[in-house]
Amino acid sequence: MTHESLVNEDFEAVTFRLGGKAFLEQSARETGAFLRARGIDNAVVLLRLMLGYCLGGKGLRLTAAWAASLGLADVTNVALLYRLRLCGDWFAKLVGKALSEACPEAAQGRIIRIVDGTTVPKAGRKAKQDNGLWRIHAAFDLPSERFSHFELTDGKGGERLDRIPVVKGEIRLADRAYLAADRIVYVLDGGGDIVIRAGWKRARWLDSEGAPFNLIAALKKAAPAGKIDIPVWLGRKGRPALDLRLVAVRKPERAIAEAKRKARRAAQRERRNISKETLLAAEWVILVTSLKKETYAADDVLALYRLRWRIELAFKRLKSLIGLKEPPGFDERSAKPWVLAHLLLVLITEPLMSEFEVSPPALAA
Repeated sequence: MTHESLVNEDFEAVTFRLGGKAFLEQSARETGAFLRARGIDNAVVLLRLMLGYCLGGKGLRLTAAWAASLGLADVTNVALLYRLRLCGDWFAKLVGKALSEACPEAAQGRIIRIVDGTTVPKAGRKAKQDNGLWRIHAAFDLPSERFSHFELTDGKGGERLDRIPVVKGEIRLADRAYLAADRIVYVLDGGGDIVIRAGWKRARWLDSEGAPFNLIAALKKAAPAGKIDIPVWLGRKGRPALDLRLVAVRKPERAIAEAKRKARRAAQRERRNISKETLLAAEWVILVTSLKKETYAADDVLALYRLRWRIELAFKRLKSLIGLKEPPGFDERSAKPWVLAHLLLVLITEPLMSEFEVSPPALAA
């Protein structure tokens, strides 16, 4: 499905998947996106125009000309921009509806839910100088291979495990940025489990007695066996420590060399000395999980974490196939709906994406 077909002959199917004409009309009026006609007859036409601009790559003038040539609407490029700036809340509502319909029920079996974020630069020299970003926080569910949550923030919106609502029975996978004990509790209290990659310095490691746990010493001791599977506790300020499980596996030699090379390069880039502990930790894939050893062996936990590459593929689709990139213009009132239009498109087209498959990268990355 191309952008052109999406906004032309296939648009009736798009309208149906987004709730139908009555829902589009009602939601557009509730959010203030469509209050008066003024050259655009109804909310369905407005949606078609907005998707035509955001996804078609034609610019405002050519989109207005395209609409006139099809008899859709007679509006100027200025009027089109004004309408776009009113669509942010509407598009967010449509994305939410599409996500709610895509989210599977936990009763069908345990959901593997991968959480991560990706960024899109804001337009303009000043935004780039200020490291201006749009950050998309997402959840991607397996085995359905569908996004189940999006949240759009600016670049200051941190990656947090508790941004994503919990589906009871889920197993949530995440990388190092999400290792925060109080955020993990949110998932566990909601009836989920976690598998999170850990850095050796990113947590306050404790033993069963509440004393500091020396993770580096444990890695050194386990080097001959190449694997660790032991209880561990994460300290929390003013609250009881969180009882979890530490699973770690030593990487293959080639992966170790590559991991150390990356660690040294990062230290050089940041103009700091790299420690022996950091180099030792680079030899291992370190995970914490709430899954019980009686049900999930260490190899099962590692196999689950290897599934995290699926969200990387989903982001690749979003950017390379759907065309999400830096929004045009400087005004966030028009940039936000532009980004949301692309998220809406990926939700509409995800059922057709199964033909695009690649091999997963090595766990050592």
